Amino acid sequence: MKKLLLSLSIMALIVSCGGAKSIEKELSSGNYDQAISNSLNKLKTNKDKKRKADYIYLLKDAFNKVVDRDLKSIDFLKKDGNPSNYEKIYEAYSTLDSRQESIKPVLPLYVNGKEVKLPFSNYSKEIIDYKTKASNYIYNNAKNLLNTPNKSDSRKAYDDLEYLQKINPNYKDVKQLMEKAHFKGIDFVVVDVKNQTQQVIPKRLESELLNFNTYGLNNFWTIYHSTKDLSVNYDYAMSVNFRTINVSPEQVKEREIIREKQIVDGWKYALDEEGNVVKDSLGNKIKVDKFATVRCEYYESKQLKTSYVRGNVVFKDVKTNQNIDTFPLESEFIFEHVYATSRGDRRALDQGLIGFLNNRRVNFPSNEQMIYDTGEDLKIRLKEIITGQRFR
Repeated sequence: MKKLLLSLSIMALIVSCGGAKSIEKELSSGNYDQAISNSLNKLKTNKDKKRKADYIYLLKDAFNKVVDRDLKSIDFLKKDGNPSNYEKIYEAYSTLDSRQESIKPVLPLYVNGKEVKLPFSNYSKEIIDYKTKASNYIYNNAKNLLNTPNKSDSRKAYDDLEYLQKINPNYKDVKQLMEKAHFKGIDFVVVDVKNQTQQVIPKRLESELLNFNTYGLNNFWTIYHSTKDLSVNYDYAMSVNFRTINVSPEQVKEREIIREKQIVDGWKYALDEEGNVVKDSLGNKIKVDKFATVRCEYYESKQLKTSYVRGNVVFKDVKTNQNIDTFPLESEFIFEHVYATSRGDRRALDQGLIGFLNNRRVNFPSNEQMIYDTGEDLKIRLKEIITGQRFR
């Protein structure tokens, strides 16, 4: 029992030393916040145990070094005097405060009965001060960005205002400005379908291709309209052009197969050379399989019809009237139906053929239905094109 306790103590010491060494490496590499986080994890339980002393000193060392680094960074940003640094200064003070809050749950900390204190500071005034300065700067800068016709500026303004709403909720008319920034930053795309073939495109296929709700698109900065809205100034146009639509004639291919097979067809008693029934050692009559040769004539018919659609998707800049991207668009659909009849003993047939004997001839789909069915792949391809398109 003593040996077991000694072994466990040694193992605990090794694990403890290993954890401390890892934190020391983080300290030496300047990864102070990770060192603090790992030290806190070690101090969540049994923090007053003697073996936890190393983690307390490592926590204090990491805390002192990261605070010193952050305060020097803040001092540099202040001396720079650029108002665009207000946000960075606010974030730095907020980090200093939240870091202290993360440590408070393990306090107080003692080593050999003596409290180890960390030099905490109250950053409330600085946080409030620079949140106000940052809010004013971000707000005014966003308004300036919204005064330009550039959509990229509007998107930048939206991101800045979203951040402002996060750090300072309900600040002035930020929500209204965000709505304005969003609308100004949207790329509006009008979409149409052009049929350059001699075939009629089913109305429901055209409707489904232009029903962008079915694609599950969720692009915050791009909106597609299948019907032109006269109140919208469109930025881009997308044309789905059908160049070729081929539907093959209806075909029926036939084949005849003759199969013969030896099968087990019951049993009989085994006979010796003299025609007597053979018995086993216990006197029981021995049974053996009786084989029979069966034959079947198999007549198969395969109904076949195919459709092929080819075209492209063209994106055009409405303002310059220049094409900016072109993507191929093609799809094929194959209608195939097999049915069969037989004459003879079906036991001669392979298992893969027997299923077709239950089928009957069906009506071929119309050309319109074939083209519509081809559209399933077209919709998948069109979604890939739309989701992959980036205008800016």
